[in-house]
Amino acid sequence: MKVLLIGGGGREHALAWKLKQSPLLGTLYCAPANAGIAEIAQCVALDVEDHAAVIRFCKEKSIGLVVVGPELPLVAGLTDDLEAAGIKVFGPSKAAAQLEGSKGFTKDLCAAYGIPTASYRRFNDASSAKAYGAGQSLPIVIKADGLAAGKGVIIAQTREDADAAIDACFAGAFGAAGAEVVIEEFLYGEEASFFALVDGATALALATAQDHKRAFDGDQGPNTGGMGAYSPAPITTDALCARVMEEIIEPTVRAMAARGTPFRGVLYAGLMIADGQPKLIEYNVRFGDPEAQVLMLRLKSDLLPALLASAEGDLGNVALDWHDDAALCVVMAARGYPGTYRKGTEIRGLAAAAADPNVEIFHAGTKCDGDLLLADGGRVLGVTARGTDIGEARDRAYQALDQIDWPGGFCRRDIGWRAISRASR
Repeated sequence: MKVLLIGGGGREHALAWKLKQSPLLGTLYCAPANAGIAEIAQCVALDVEDHAAVIRFCKEKSIGLVVVGPELPLVAGLTDDLEAAGIKVFGPSKAAAQLEGSKGFTKDLCAAYGIPTASYRRFNDASSAKAYGAGQSLPIVIKADGLAAGKGVIIAQTREDADAAIDACFAGAFGAAGAEVVIEEFLYGEEASFFALVDGATALALATAQDHKRAFDGDQGPNTGGMGAYSPAPITTDALCARVMEEIIEPTVRAMAARGTPFRGVLYAGLMIADGQPKLIEYNVRFGDPEAQVLMLRLKSDLLPALLASAEGDLGNVALDWHDDAALCVVMAARGYPGTYRKGTEIRGLAAAAADPNVEIFHAGTKCDGDLLLADGGRVLGVTARGTDIGEARDRAYQALDQIDWPGGFCRRDIGWRAISRASR
């Protein structure tokens, strides 16, 4: 089977790496890809916003399945257009992608179907939003309703911060994403990531993970797209996972089907867990990044048949096996990220860093210039390792990372601290 993978980040490199292992795979194409993906797939100069061009390519190459990695093409309706042309796609329709594309949509769905989440209100103007916020307990969470590249969430510790966040949203700080604002109760507890493949009716739970959003050690600094992750997440016991499926994932799948917008793809639930009770923070409609890196390293089964079954509405007979080993990913980012950073700095030493068979280095923002490997984004590499436990995986990841020669980059040195702390109690 020929497969087209859409995307060019660390998530897509991890998916490409796993798909490449499938005996069912013929040719793997990727658009726009990166320097790491280019080593295992045929890169295609496709404008993924030009749906007609993507359709033409798929028909010319007899693509059997399109796997959409990022959220933007899904929210833009790429799945709908491909399916209308008779092309199979892994990823939800535009209507179903509202679960990530509109935070207000998801909160309303949770309220209607009794899915546990933070209390909230939606607003279309600053004055009403400020009046509501003034009566709520601090801290309080201000969210731009739409996609804001991970930057549209502000945890306000003071009334002044809350009002400033509301003004920023409506003043266009997050573009069209901030045309509507969701104000939420702040949830206390420990965060975890929960993933399930969905075929419109059936949900199949995947392994669990936790990530680190803050830029610096000790969970300090600004939020990022993710500075590291590990799997499994110790807080997500079998009993807790069963609750998440019963109280959050399965009701969501039923709700989307009842609306006439069945969800097919991967459903990523960001959870807050307190006293053994999970609450939904928000949904994503694609694999996480860097969570995909650790999940793919732990997945023992062939990924391609599972993605195809999701696209075809036939997950009922699919079972996935996972390695007992843990996996941990440390993200190397360009200095200055998530703020202003330089592109084009040279990276050396990857061959030595990847010599350990338990280590995979997934590229995110990289490009080649002749024989040189250059940084070409904010998050640039995901140094990922397996081990018998989180501690061993962490040690292997950092041993590999320390062999990389990239003065223009930085990383956190405490990825996995929460899991390791829990194991030592």
